[in-house]
Amino acid sequence: MSTKIRLSRHGKKGYAFYHIVVADSRSPRDGRFIEKLGTYNPNTNPATVELNFESAVRWIGVGAQPTDTARSILSKEGVMYRHHLNGGVKKGAFTEEVAEQKFAKWVAEKEAKAAQAKAAQEAAKAKSAKERLEAETKVKEAKAAALAAKLAEAAQAAQAAAAENAAEESESAAAEEGAAEATEAAETAAE
Repeated sequence: MSTKIRLSRHGKKGYAFYHIVVADSRSPRDGRFIEKLGTYNPNTNPATVELNFESAVRWIGVGAQPTDTARSILSKEGVMYRHHLNGGVKKGAFTEEVAEQKFAKWVAEKEAKAAQAKAAQEAAKAKSAKERLEAETKVKEAKAAALAAKLAEAAQAAQAAAAENAAEESESAAAEEGAAEATEAAETAAE
């Protein structure tokens, strides 16, 4: 019986969630399995993997073949590297302590890279937020300038209209005064 380490799909439509399982290669994808090694959730950023590390190393050691996606997940979690180091110990290339040190160094480097990537992602997010804020500020200032210009034009138009009305009123007042004087002169002449 050939065994495979593969993903078994769970979750709902459009929101897949996977179990990492060891199963007979002839069984259906979501069917019977021998052992559940962990879970994989690609819906989070970054993807969440929970894995029984020792069990996965044991199954790889006895010959279970991972599928391409499962191999990628196991490599990122260090299972494949640990299996490689165990092979070196079996061949006598180095001791178990050296293998542990190499693996610990690999884990430390991986965590440092992950922390650096997260910091870079947060910096990029902050930079984009700052750029958006600056763009919004420029748009707001442009709108405020346009509104100020529009209000200034309206104020000038109102002043011009008021001056024009004042001129018309002074002309009509002067005409009325002239008419009143002419009327008075006509009345005095008639007397």
